[in-house]
Order: sequence, then C-alpha cells, then structure tokens
Amino acid sequence: MWFKKSVRDTLEELGVDASTGLSDAEAEARLKQYGPNKLQGKKRKTILQMFIAQLNDALIFVLFGAVLITIFMGEYIDSVIILLVICINAVLGVIQEVKAGNAIEALRNLSTPKSLVKRGGETKEVESEKVVQGDILILDAGRFVAADLRLIESANLQIDESALTGESVPANKDSDQVLEGDHVPLGDRVNLAFMSTLVTYGRGAGVVVGTGMKTEVGKIADVLDDEEMKTPLEIRLNQLGKTLGIIAICICVFIFIVAMFQGRDLTEMLLTAVSLAVASIPEGLAAIVAVVLSIGVTIMAKKNAIIKKLPAVETLGSVNIVCSDKTGTLTQNKMTVTHYYNLSEGEVSVDEKEKTDATEAELLAKAMILCSDATYENGKGTGDPTEIALLHFGDDLGIDRKSLMRKNRRVGELAFESDRKLMSTLEDDNGRLRVFTKGAIDNLIAKCTQVREGGNIVPLSDEHRKKYGQATEDLSARALRTLAAAYKPVDAVIDQNEMEKDLILIGMVGMIDPPREEVKTSIEKASQAGITTIMITGDHKNTAFAIASDLGIAQSLDQTITGDEIHKHSEEELSNNISKYRVFARVSPEHKVRIVRAFKTTGNVVSMTGDGVNDAPSLQAADIGVAMGVTGTDVAKNAADMILTDDNFATIIAAIEQGRNIYNNIKKSVIFLLASNMGEVVVMVVCILLGLPTPLIATQLLWINLLTDTLPAVALGMDPGDPDVMTLKPRNPKEGFFSDRAGVQVIVGGVLIGLLTAFAFWYGYYTNGYSPRDNDVPKEVTEYARTMAFMTIIACQLFYSMSFRNNVKSIFQVGIFSNLYLIGAIVLGFALQLFVLGVPFMRDAFKLQELSLKGWGNVIALGLVPLLVNEIAKIFIRASQRRKGT
Repeated sequence: MWFKKSVRDTLEELGVDASTGLSDAEAEARLKQYGPNKLQGKKRKTILQMFIAQLNDALIFVLFGAVLITIFMGEYIDSVIILLVICINAVLGVIQEVKAGNAIEALRNLSTPKSLVKRGGETKEVESEKVVQGDILILDAGRFVAADLRLIESANLQIDESALTGESVPANKDSDQVLEGDHVPLGDRVNLAFMSTLVTYGRGAGVVVGTGMKTEVGKIADVLDDEEMKTPLEIRLNQLGKTLGIIAICICVFIFIVAMFQGRDLTEMLLTAVSLAVASIPEGLAAIVAVVLSIGVTIMAKKNAIIKKLPAVETLGSVNIVCSDKTGTLTQNKMTVTHYYNLSEGEVSVDEKEKTDATEAELLAKAMILCSDATYENGKGTGDPTEIALLHFGDDLGIDRKSLMRKNRRVGELAFESDRKLMSTLEDDNGRLRVFTKGAIDNLIAKCTQVREGGNIVPLSDEHRKKYGQATEDLSARALRTLAAAYKPVDAVIDQNEMEKDLILIGMVGMIDPPREEVKTSIEKASQAGITTIMITGDHKNTAFAIASDLGIAQSLDQTITGDEIHKHSEEELSNNISKYRVFARVSPEHKVRIVRAFKTTGNVVSMTGDGVNDAPSLQAADIGVAMGVTGTDVAKNAADMILTDDNFATIIAAIEQGRNIYNNIKKSVIFLLASNMGEVVVMVVCILLGLPTPLIATQLLWINLLTDTLPAVALGMDPGDPDVMTLKPRNPKEGFFSDRAGVQVIVGGVLIGLLTAFAFWYGYYTNGYSPRDNDVPKEVTEYARTMAFMTIIACQLFYSMSFRNNVKSIFQVGIFSNLYLIGAIVLGFALQLFVLGVPFMRDAFKLQELSLKGWGNVIALGLVPLLVNEIAKIFIRASQRRKGT
C-alpha cells in the first residue's frame, strides 16, 4: 500500500536518503537479500527432456520401424547399429540445442537494459537486474521503469502504462499526492510507477518499493515465455526438407515396387527403402541453420552488434542504404564547446580568456547549465553529451556549478521535444524567478522579442537577426554545431504555455563533435560493397554538409536537404528525388519515417539508426532498425532489430559484412547436404533400375548420412568470412535459394557422386573377376564391391566439401588450411572409416571387406573427381567474369 504513504514516510521505512541514495555496500547486501530484479523466465529443458524431444520426430519413428524389421529378420547387429545411429543423432541434436540456448542466453545478458540510479551521492547507470528495494531511480523520457517505484519527484511526468492497465493514454504522475483507501486501481495510483512501463514525457525520480516477482507485473505474469522465432531462411529450409522428403519417399516406394517385380528379397528391400528414405531427407538442415545463426550472432555481439531478431541476420546481407545519425555514430560523441557568440563581443574562442566579458559569457553558460538535466562529477557524466559539454563550458569559464545549483531551485519546466527543439526551466533564486530556455537558434530566435547587446537589453531587430544568421553560418561552415540560450524574469510561477514567449536572447555556443577516425574507412568499404551511406542530423545545413564532405558522404551542397524542404515535398516528389540526396539536415523524427519510406519505395533495402523515443517509428519502418546502445532510449532499443553497444557507424558496416558471411555459410552447408543426399539417391536408383544388387545396405546408408550431416556441413557453417565479400553488391532479398549456380552444383555434384559410386561398386566386382549380374557371386565379393562403393561415396563427399567454400575462387585462393574445422572434419571422417574397416567387430557389423592398397588408391582417385571437376569449372567461371569485367 505504498500509495497511501507520504514520500518522507516511504523513505524512512526503506532506510534511504533521497539526496544520496543507497551506498554500494548496502545495495550489494540488499541484492543478496532480495535477489536479482528480474521476472522468472521459462525454465530451460533438462538434458533428458531435450533428448526425448529429439526422438519425437516422424523420421525417427521410421527408423524405429527399421529396427523392428531387422530384429524380425534376425539381423541383430543391424538393429543395434540403427539404434546407435538414432542415439548419436539425438545426442548431436541435444548438443546443438544446448549451444543455441547458451548463445541466446549470452545475447540476453549482453542486451540487459540499464537503469539510472543514485548511489552514494552519485548518479550512475547500473544493470536493471541489480536494482534493489530502496534504490533511488532517475526517470526521463524514453526510459523503461525498471521496478515498482514510489515517486519522490515529478516534473510534467507522463508514463505509458498500457501494458499493465490497458489505458492507451499516458498517465500523468504526481509525486506529492497521498492516496486514501485500500482498493485504488493501478491506473489511479498517480504517485507510483510500475515495472516495464514507459516514461513518455517529462522527468522524475522514485524510490524502489518492489523488484522482480514482487512487482505488479510479477504478480500478473508468473512465467515469461520467450517466443520462438524462426527466420525466413529456416522456414524456407523446412519447406524444402518436406518437399525433398516427399520426393525421396516416392522414389523409395518406386524402388520397392521395381524390386518386387525383379524378384528381390522384399524384406531386405523394405529395410533398404526405409533407410534410403531417411538418409535422403536432409533432416539436419534446421539444426545446422540454428547452430550457425546462434554462433554468428554471438560473434557479432562480441563485436558490439547485438542482433535482437534473427531475421535481421539475413536482411543485413541485402542492405544497400544505411541511414545514420551523425552525433555519436559518425562522430565521437565527445562534444566540446570551442566558441561562443553574442552581440557584445562577437565570436569568441573559449581558449581566449582575455577577451571574455564575464557578464555576458557567464550568463550564457549559467543559462545552459540551469536548463539541463545532465550531471558531471569526478570525470563521469550522465545525460546527453551535448548537455555534458555545456557543463564543461561552465567549468572553463570558472563557474561554480554546485553553488549555482544550490542557489537556484527548479520550480517548473517544459521538457525538450524534438518538434520544438527547445527546453525551458523556471528557476527560483532566493525569490527571484527567471525562465531559462536553450535550443536551436532558428527555433529560439522566433520566441524572442529582445536581445542582450553591450550589457543592455534592447528590442530584437531585423539587423540583430541578420547578425545571428551570419554568425550561425560562419560557425556551421567549420562543422560547429550551434545552440542558443535565452531567458526572461517573471514575477510568479507561470504556466508551461507562457514560458517560451517574449524571451531575451543571450547568445549561442558553437561546439564540435569530431568524426570517428575509423568511420571514413568504413564508408569507403560500404561504397565498394554497393552500400550508400546517408547522414541524418538535426544540425544546421552547412554544419551537416561540412562533416559529410569530410567523411566522403557528400560531394556538393546540392546533395543536402533540410527538414523544411522535405516538408514541402509530396510523398511522390520525395520518392522521385530521394536518390539525389546524401545528407538530411534539421530533420525531425517524422521526417525520418518519410525518408525511410521514400528509399524503400524505390526498391532499396534500408537500415536506419536512432536513439530517441520518437525514432521508434522510423526504426520499425526500416528493414533493419539499429538502436544506439550507449545513448539510446529503451524505446528505441525495443523497436530495433539490432543494438550497437558502442554507437559506432563502423560497427554497422562490420555487422553487414558478418551478416553476409553468415548467410553464405548457411547456404554452403545446405547446398553441400543436398548434393550429398542426392548422390545417395542416385547411386541406389541407378543400380536398382539396372537390375544390380543394392550397392549400399541400410546401416551403411545411415552411417553415410550421419557423417555428412554432422561433420563437413557444420564445419562449412563455421567457415571464416570471405575477405572479398564486401566487394560484391548486396544480395537481392528476392533471390532464390538455388541462385548463383547453387542449383547446378547440387544436381551436377549429386549425379557425379552417384555415378562414381555406382562405378566403384561395379569395379569391386570386376577386380575380383565377376560381374554384378552373375548368379554365383561369393558373399565376400559382394561385400568387397559394397566396401568400394561405401568408401568411394564417403571420399567423394568429404573431398567435395572443400569446393563449397567459394563458388568462384579455387581452394588454393581461399586457402586449404584457412578453415581448420573443415580439415578436421575431413580427417575425422576418414579416421572413422578406418575405424570401421580396421576393427573386426565393426567391419562385420557393416558387412565390409578390407581394401587392398590398390583399392584405397581407386577410392581416393574417384573421391577427388567431384572436387577436381568443380575446380575446373571455377577456372571457366573466373575467365568469364574477367571477360565481363566483373
């Protein structure tokens, strides 16, 4: 019943001083006492549950049927081998699920939201999970409330509680109210703020009265179920797997019917047909995609790009327009005031102390400091970097900020809005009331009727406006961002609507945020990859162009357009002309949405960065919404597909490169699996249609399938990134899965592997002086021929996997040993074959015969053929590309 208690009583009961907050030691003790501030998530499955889930599959049921058939036939060794294959497949599935789960858990930990708390007298950011009862939380627009709070301060505070109460309109909050009664509805508890709600306007502070499952949200939702999200690629592959499964089953039914007419042993052929059906269906596709995606996004997270939505990985490879904020993304986000301007002194460098007019310069700095919510103490600051720079400006002029804040008490304010580009506060200095306003010079000067000149207050004339306009252009031409300040004395506390009227203009400052050193290289890299960089900023047109020109984004001022000019364009006009522009200056958040839509209308795949509350619509409108992890609000992070933990443009380009490589790796694995499985089907169909004995028995088919699913395919999915991937144009999102000769590679490779295996099977008879059509062939000869086929198809697939690393470059250009996982998979594959052949028990179980040295030579020679054919084809492909100049 915290809403029934006053602020003072609440603070006393929780044992906390509102001015200093809890000490770090006390917070740590309470964390141990109450536990982390998080809702109980869905419990992860046990290993046994995951193992059983792996067995709950239609294909596994078919294999269990095969076990029963072999037992009925008296082939107990075969039944044991099939059961072993089932268990190995299930264990591998569990390992993959555990890896994917660990990767997702790591991502969740990396993307833990932050809360602004007061600890030991300092305002600092901590992970929301570490917020404890008694903590003093600072609230501002765009931040999610981390716990249930009794508000102790509120200034025009509005909170969206729709997720909890269903009310669509944000609730107005008042910390001073004390409510009566025991059954006040949540929506009417105006002095409380609740976990998971969103601050939409104003600012405030509150003391934590409930965390984790003891919050109102925790009472409603006992368990949070994470929605399992399948990517478009996974959906396509699942559909592909089902289609291939139907085709494979039809082929196997056909084989069984043909075998029946040929008078073969029907029980044996039934087992073979079932095994072929299972072996030819690439059931490992979805698992491999999940593992490659989870590993890929974990690597990206370590490189400062957290992927929130897995489909973004696929979309990244198609991005050809990157719309980026300037401040903090293209620049270092280390604003510094270098110059200021007023009518008394003109333009002054902050370093030129001797020219400083104490009265005018200090009034300008004091206005900036008082009209700010930022803090900066002991080398650490919180709040907007621009506001922190203004605090530094005051320090440079020798202003005692602590004394200034003690003397001035804020009694009213009008929060910053992106549309107004202004912020105002009403300060009480020992009974003397003054409004201070800071913001964009264009917007602020329109609210002014007077100006300070030579220490006097005079009416604002057109000449004054002209001087400020010229000063703004001069500062902007040197890539300095301008911010102006004004004030007015008042007799009493006035309404918000009256604050920004009849103001007195003091002056303005020019500040610079230097470009990041690595950004220029990244922009060049993006250009080579067919990606156009667009800069979006609230800065003056000349400032924006100066920075864009330095970074290589724009070459002429004609490529720059302002928000006012955008406003005059219709949707059709903007879409028709959007390709002309590289810089968008003085824009509001609603302009961002129009910019995104215009680019998308012309067929582009667009990435958009944002950090503010009002950026959420543009982030959602973009194909890839990118939120700033350092300066971004919780709303922006929630709406985004990707979060940058370093707010760096170079990270976006690196993420696009990684996204391209992840997609390519998945494609390599899938195409390899399909080609291998097709080879198995081809050899069985060819031999049976020719009336030959089955070249591979059921257990051999299952063994082959197990190897090709778990070794080379996964290794290809972990292939190092192609260093030339960013020299290629973005992938067309409508591009078919079998595009770029992938379909040809599957068909040619599969047919070639199948025919080579069939030849090896025939050759096994031939070297022993028999024909596979002979009626009196000794059992040992048939087993030798099957050994040749068995070893040849494995060799073909293992060697052939090396050619999938790049569909144009040779294996020598890529580097034979640059993917040690694949080399290891190939070596392990052959080692397992030697184990099967070398151990008598295993050799008898698989019905194999030892190969002679000549036999091994033939196996290796035939196994290298698909790789060599593919490498020769690449020579012609590269020659064709050189002729075309690509």
